Amino acid sequence: MEKLIESLQDKDHKKAYAALKEIQSKSAESDAFFHFFNEFSGLLAAKNSYVRTRGFLLCCAQARWDTQGKLQQALPTMFLLLHDEKPSVARQCLRALHEVVLYRPELCERIKAELLSIDLSQYQDSMAPLIQKDIHALLKAMKQPQGNTVHCKIG
Repeated sequence: MEKLIESLQDKDHKKAYAALKEIQSKSAESDAFFHFFNEFSGLLAAKNSYVRTRGFLLCCAQARWDTQGKLQQALPTMFLLLHDEKPSVARQCLRALHEVVLYRPELCERIKAELLSIDLSQYQDSMAPLIQKDIHALLKAMKQPQGNTVHCKIG
């Protein structure tokens, strides 16, 4: 497990991406990687945008196992990536938040407030509508319950 965690910052992006995918897959099955949450949240401060994004995605992947409120504590730092100058970073992070909304509905109001504060004017005309679409999809996911999962109500 430690080798996989180290690989997340590898200069070989293919190796790092493979580690990300493996950890995400295993995180969907068990809480085996939850005790690495602090390492994942530590990646949010990396200089490299790929590493920061991996940290965000893996924090979100732990949402189902977080009974200790670690995700809630990490949100302020995580939210910075929603405003990243690179639209690809913002889009990946917006998509990853669907898992948080699904498993941690108590965080919906904080997430909604942050989504509404995103300034789309910082992005090129070709990207702003895509980010806006991602935001609307996430807001819609918060409104509509799926299966037996409880979601917050957005008024």
